[in-house]
Amino acid sequence: MILSELRTYLKDRKSVALRDLILHFDTDADALRGMLQVLIAKNYVQKASAKEACGTSCCKCDSTLTEIYEYNSPTELKKQKESIA
Repeated sequence: MILSELRTYLKDRKSVALRDLILHFDTDADALRGMLQVLIAKNYVQKASAKEACGTSCCKCDSTLTEIYEYNSPTELKKQKESIA
C-alpha cells in the first residue's frame, strides 16, 4: 500500500475508524498510524475522536475502534487557511 491509496480511501469515505483501515489494507495498526501521520502533517487528514461513547465508563474500548481519521477536503483546507489569516 502506498500513501496515495490510503488518501484516496479516506477521501472516498470521509471518516474512517482505524479498525476499518486495518481490515481493508490488511496492515497492522502501527504501520497505518505512521502513514496517517504523514498525511496529517501534509494536512490531508485529521485525527478525530469517536463521536459517541460505548455507554460504559470502563475505558476499555479497543483504540482501533475509537481512533477515527477524517479527510480534509480542499474546501475545508481553504476555510482553515482563511480563518488563520
